[in-house]
Amino acid sequence: MLESLDIQNFRAFGKLRIERLNRVNILIGRNNSGKTSALEALFLLSSAGNPEMAINPHAIRIPENINPSNLPETFWKAMFNGFDASKEIKISGSHTQLKRQTLKINFDQKNEFSLPAEYRLRHAQQELPDSTGLTFSFRGGNQSPVLGRIHLNANGIHVDKPAFSPPIKAVILPSGIGNFQSPANQLARLRTQKKGDLITKALQSVEPRLKSIEDNSAAGTPLIWGDIGLEELVPLQVMGEGMTRIAHLILAIATASNGIVLVDEIENGLHHSVLEKVWRSVLGAAEEFNAQIFASTHSFECLEAAHNALETDSFRVHRFESADGGARAVSYKPSEFEAAVSFGLEVR
Repeated sequence: MLESLDIQNFRAFGKLRIERLNRVNILIGRNNSGKTSALEALFLLSSAGNPEMAINPHAIRIPENINPSNLPETFWKAMFNGFDASKEIKISGSHTQLKRQTLKINFDQKNEFSLPAEYRLRHAQQELPDSTGLTFSFRGGNQSPVLGRIHLNANGIHVDKPAFSPPIKAVILPSGIGNFQSPANQLARLRTQKKGDLITKALQSVEPRLKSIEDNSAAGTPLIWGDIGLEELVPLQVMGEGMTRIAHLILAIATASNGIVLVDEIENGLHHSVLEKVWRSVLGAAEEFNAQIFASTHSFECLEAAHNALETDSFRVHRFESADGGARAVSYKPSEFEAAVSFGLEVR
């Protein structure tokens, strides 16, 4: 597991250190305090220098109507603290088995150049000098750095991707429902490991009538179906967003075995009355698959439920707050969190 995280010059963070990471890590704070940015930084670190992350919506928040091949350099510059692309982004973490993992990202300033018209006519666009780009450098433990680059030139976007497998597997769970086909395929793989009951028990915390779940393609595409005592099985998404959210969450943890799961606004779609049961299911799955959880929330009820449901040595609360034009994080043990709440700790 990751034991600490250091971020420099990334989004709102000039310099940030989060210590005392645990199996479950809950990120709290007001809007625009850096919670989502911390999840993005972890996602970038897990990429191990893959420059394609620079056009991944989880890493750069590209609007849906923008084609990455026409990406303005402003969006890349927004990754840098204060839009100052002259400073290097550095994201690193200490891992119990993998030791120090470090990612550096540098912005390649746009070269100013002029070419004679006859040169442009005689040469292909690919031969023109590169324009804007990002260079990724990743080093894990004592290994040599792994380099990658993404850049825009007259011919569009080009990626120089290193042939390297990331040592830390990461799964990021979007705040919405997402697609339904992928969870069905994940459930099928989970059943081959004889661990399908994990998701069934988690779903029963929301829908006590649920007897069993099935993955099949009766509707023409793989879906998860549930038996709630009716004459026919019911598609999971018909049972409500909460059911779908829990299924995605537990299956993401199973997929990220020995890795990390990043969840933004974990409480989305869930009624406060089931949150304690959901947290117990999350911890149980995380321990079963040796996964580490990083989840943000805006809900005090969600935070309180985690405090009531989780073992005191299994989770930490990390509060993000604005400071000196940037952001910082303060970490609490459960006992410290109780004291902080009594003195008016604000979650939202």
